[in-house]
Amino acid sequence: MTAHRTIVVFDLGGVLIDWNPRYLYRKLFDGDDAAMEHFLATVCTSDWNAQQDAGRTFAEACAVLKKEFPAQEKLIDAWFQRHGEMVAGPIQGTVDILSELREQSVPIYALSNWSIETYPTAEKRFDFLKWFNGILLSGNVRLIKPDPRIFQLFFKTHGVDPADAVYIDDLPRNVESASAQGMHGIVFTDPPALRDELVKLGLLNKAG
Repeated sequence: MTAHRTIVVFDLGGVLIDWNPRYLYRKLFDGDDAAMEHFLATVCTSDWNAQQDAGRTFAEACAVLKKEFPAQEKLIDAWFQRHGEMVAGPIQGTVDILSELREQSVPIYALSNWSIETYPTAEKRFDFLKWFNGILLSGNVRLIKPDPRIFQLFFKTHGVDPADAVYIDDLPRNVESASAQGMHGIVFTDPPALRDELVKLGLLNKAG
């Protein structure tokens, strides 16, 4: 039997916030998707960005890349200087679910891989980030998902029993790690599918 779950923990980027570096770099490459994808696969890669999520400063990160790719200096600097342009806006259907959970007094938390240098911009832009009972950011604790230690630190910091918690993330590897810690993991695909899962768990009253 599935344990009764009473707490919901959200990832942010890709679940509540529509973040994608392509929103910025498609403009910088004038719509040349092949050149953009090559840049994102070889220069400003996801692994490179993850190190900022883990606490490395953008000044250091960009300096490392510009030494290796001096001809790409402006494109590398744009990652931090124009970071806000990577964020299209909220994923409104998920924000609506978050609002309903809040209205029903379900404790809601956020656990996100996010640089402490760029998060303040999102915090100013999105009021719903103030709704959470607690937030743990990778950049603050220098651990990133799917490392089990960040989940364990989250439980300890916010007094959450994993047996009570549902965890929602768009990356399967993070959901697998959360599930291994005892949470009920949900891989986010879209708001209607998430709503159906939360209704089945008894956390939302209706399918909307």
